[in-house]
Amino acid sequence: MRGPLLIVNYHLVYNSFVMSLDELRRFRLEKLKALKKSGVDPFPSKFEKTLSLAQVRKAKLGAKVQTAGRIMAWRSHGGITFADLVDYTEKIQLLFKEDTLSKADWERLSLLDIGDFLGVGGELFKTQAGELTVLIKNYVLLSKTLRPLPAKSGLTDVEERYRKRYLDLLVNPEIRERFDRISAITESMRRFLLKEGYTEVLTPSLQPLYGGTMARPFVTHFNALDADFYLRIANELYLKRLIAGGYEKIFEFSVDFRNEGIDTTHSPEFLQMETMWAYANYEDNMGFAERMISAIAKDVLGGTKIVFQGQKIDLTPPWKRLRLVEAVSGETKLDWDKIKNFKEAQEAAKKLGVRIADKHLRGEILEEIFDQLVKPKLIQPTLIRDYPRDISPLAKTVKDNSDYTERFEVFIGGRELANSYSEGNDPLLLRENFEEQAKLRKAGTQEVHPVDEDFLEAMEYGMPPTSGFGIGMERLFMILTDTTSIRDVMLFPALRPAPK
Repeated sequence: MRGPLLIVNYHLVYNSFVMSLDELRRFRLEKLKALKKSGVDPFPSKFEKTLSLAQVRKAKLGAKVQTAGRIMAWRSHGGITFADLVDYTEKIQLLFKEDTLSKADWERLSLLDIGDFLGVGGELFKTQAGELTVLIKNYVLLSKTLRPLPAKSGLTDVEERYRKRYLDLLVNPEIRERFDRISAITESMRRFLLKEGYTEVLTPSLQPLYGGTMARPFVTHFNALDADFYLRIANELYLKRLIAGGYEKIFEFSVDFRNEGIDTTHSPEFLQMETMWAYANYEDNMGFAERMISAIAKDVLGGTKIVFQGQKIDLTPPWKRLRLVEAVSGETKLDWDKIKNFKEAQEAAKKLGVRIADKHLRGEILEEIFDQLVKPKLIQPTLIRDYPRDISPLAKTVKDNSDYTERFEVFIGGRELANSYSEGNDPLLLRENFEEQAKLRKAGTQEVHPVDEDFLEAMEYGMPPTSGFGIGMERLFMILTDTTSIRDVMLFPALRPAPK
C-alpha cells in the first residue's frame, strides 16, 4: 500500500525518505514501465468524457457518471483510497474500494500518482461527512506524469512562474481566474463591435514594409521570396486599404511586434484591437471609446465602478476631455504655444526636470513632459486630444491650427490605453508627411515611417473620411484585473533565454 505523500519544493516525502526531483522522476519511470508490462497503455488517444465535473456535481445522488480529470490529492486507508479529481470546471472526491474493483485495477492503484490524468466511471453518493463523492467502478489511466507537481509554496520565483505558466495555472487558481476574465473581456469586446455593425478582418503579420506608428520593427528574411520582411508594428495601413476597397466599419485583433524595451507596461509582442470607421472623425471615436470600455466593464465585472491599485475609478460616460497642451499647462504652467523650436523645447523640459534622451522632435518633447508629469495623475478616465503634427504624420490636422492633429488618447489609472485619430486621406499631404519622416530617418531617427508607395497608391484611388481607434488589450486587461505588470496578463511573456 501507499505511504504518506507530501509534495514540498519539488521533493517528495515518501515512507519517510526525501527524494530529489531526479529520483522522483526515476521512480515514476519505473511505475510507467510496470504499467506497460501489465498491458496498460499509459497514454491512450481518447476517452469518452460524458460529463464535466461541474455537471457531475449537479447530478442526482445514485446517478451513474463517467468523467475525467487530473488527480490532485491521494489518501489511502487500508482497503479504501480517496482521491481529488480536478478538471477545468470543478473538483470532486473519488472513492476506490478494494471490494468494488477488480484485483488488477486495485493493485494498479499503487502505480498512480498525483498529477496523473484519469478517466473514471462510477456512482454518485455522499459520505457520512456530507462530501459529494463518486464510488469508482472502473477507471482508466489517460496520461502518466513523470514529474511531481510543485506545491504552491514551491513555485514562488516570478520568472519561473512566467516560464512555466502551465505549473502556475495548476497551483495558483487565482491565475487561471485572471486569464478566464481576460478571455471574457476579449469576447465582450468582440460582441460589442459586432453589435455596432463592425466586420472582423484579418491582415498580414508579415509585411514587406512596416508602418502605421512610430516604432522599430523586427526584421526577418522570407526565403521563398528572397526578400526581407517585417513583423508588423501595426495593422493600420492595411485596414485603411480595406476602407479604400469598400468596407465601412471593420476591426481586427492583431498581435503586433515592436523591437523596443520591456517594462511593466511594454512588451515586444502584444495584442491590439484596431478599428476603422468610415465617414467618422476622432470626435465620434471619443464617444465610441467611452461606450465600449464602460460596456465591457459592465458586462464582465457587473458595473462601471472598479478598483485599480486601491483607487476607485468610475468608467461611467461622459469622461473628462482635455487638449494635450491644456493638460500640460494645467500641471506645469508651461505655455507650449510660445515654444517655437526644438531647442526651446529642450530648455523647457530641462527646467521642468523632464528627461528627454533620444528625442528628436519638438512634439516628442511635449509628449515626454506629459508622460512624466501629467499622465500618472490621470486616474479617472480622461481623453487627451490634439497632438502635435510632427508625431502624428497619418492624422488630419485640426482645422484652426495646423500644428496639431485630430488625435486623442485614452488614459485610465495613470496609464495610456488607446489611441485614435481622424485618418489623413489626402494622398499628397500624406506623401509630404512620409517624406518628412524619411528626412528624419537619414538624420538618424529609427522610429519613423518609411515611405510606403503601395499605401499611397491606394490612397490615390480614394478613401472616405475615416477614423481609426486602437486599444492595447493587455493594458485594458491590467485595468480590469487590477494588475500592475503586463507580464501578469500574458500567458507566456517574452523573457531572456534561460541559462543552460
